[in-house]
Amino acid sequence: MKEGIHPKYFKVTATCVCGAKVEMGSTKQEIRVEICSSCHPFFSGTQKIIDTEGRVDRFVKRYKLEKAQA
Repeated sequence: MKEGIHPKYFKVTATCVCGAKVEMGSTKQEIRVEICSSCHPFFSGTQKIIDTEGRVDRFVKRYKLEKAQA
């Protein structure tokens, strides 16, 4: 392999918004994710509504529904 052309490789901790942390190697110094295997509905078996832009609240307000259980 040629010297000096490869990116630096760091040992990092990937952090999810749910608080789960996973140690791994990466060329980035910091990794943050929105969904991981701990909180993903397919792996955890629980249903969560991830509403980043207020779409669910606008829908409920528009149709005057009771807030759905999340």
